[in-house]
Amino acid sequence: MADRVVSGDFCSEASFYYMKIQFSDYSIRSYKLSDAKSIAKYANNYSIYKNLRDHFPYPYTEQHAKDWLRFVLSQIPETNFAIATGDELIGAIGFDIQKDVHRYSAEMGYWLAEPYWGKGIVTSALKLMTNYAFSNFELNRIFAGVFEGNTASMNVLEKAGYSLEAKHRKAVFKEGVFLDFYIYSILKDEILF
Repeated sequence: MADRVVSGDFCSEASFYYMKIQFSDYSIRSYKLSDAKSIAKYANNYSIYKNLRDHFPYPYTEQHAKDWLRFVLSQIPETNFAIATGDELIGAIGFDIQKDVHRYSAEMGYWLAEPYWGKGIVTSALKLMTNYAFSNFELNRIFAGVFEGNTASMNVLEKAGYSLEAKHRKAVFKEGVFLDFYIYSILKDEILF
């Protein structure tokens, strides 16, 4: 991760802070309204949908993308980001800070366009986003859930330093089938900044 560059600029036109973490030929960055077409292009993929919660629609239309952008661009604090090349969005990564007695925990989630699978992009992005979340928010623990059968995501989490914490038996109901739900986590004192 020697090529990691974290930058941020205040965008006066839109009145928000633009976050960008550069790694290799990719970046994790704030969303832009112009991302709608790329989101719809890549998110409209059954292979992505089948491993995500049902609130991630399929088929995924440009209107879904616009609705998502309307939500994330108004989010304070900003916790959802695009994974992008220099030209376009190719995925997403973000975290949801929990509430009440779980307020020092966050749930991490991500997806990547299928043409970019198997290149280590999500592993790198996950390491960087984990560091970003721990460095910028009062968090002690970050966790991610994985559906049974999604071994690629399990491998990503393990390569990024997350440990298998629990297996919730048949806890997910997706497309008419009960699936096991695996919880991976990492603690702040387990990572090196």
